[in-house]
Amino acid sequence: MDWFVKAFLKSSLVWFGTGITLGLAMAVYPPLVVYRTAHLHLNLLGFVGQMIYGVSLHVVPRFFGHPLVHPRLAGAQFWLAQAGLVLLAGGFALRVPGIAGANASIAAGAVLSAAAAFCYIVNIWRTIDASTMRPLSRGRPVPLAHQPQAD
Repeated sequence: MDWFVKAFLKSSLVWFGTGITLGLAMAVYPPLVVYRTAHLHLNLLGFVGQMIYGVSLHVVPRFFGHPLVHPRLAGAQFWLAQAGLVLLAGGFALRVPGIAGANASIAAGAVLSAAAAFCYIVNIWRTIDASTMRPLSRGRPVPLAHQPQAD
């Protein structure tokens, strides 16, 4: 199993624990409900998103019988996703007391999280497409449907 798959799975559990702890704190002490946006992002982007990343980066290549096309991109995606979520959730938490820089943190976190998502989209898409390609001698892949049939 690739390191980034394990890292996504483990980080999703850490983010889930963090989101659940914040949710529990909000339930016990209702004034903390002002942090619900941070709670939502910890659970959605942290747990759900990263669990999907981890599982699908492992399973999709096996479904299509082709290794992940860009494993280094998946590694970059992992770090972008972590940094993005820290900045995003942290910015939402800092916005509550009106701390300067909260909006900049939210914007930076959103950009990094989106960049991670686009890395994922490109990598999975290319991996799916690569399973239907056969390289030619010139190094350019051609869809199997366009290959001459052997008699």
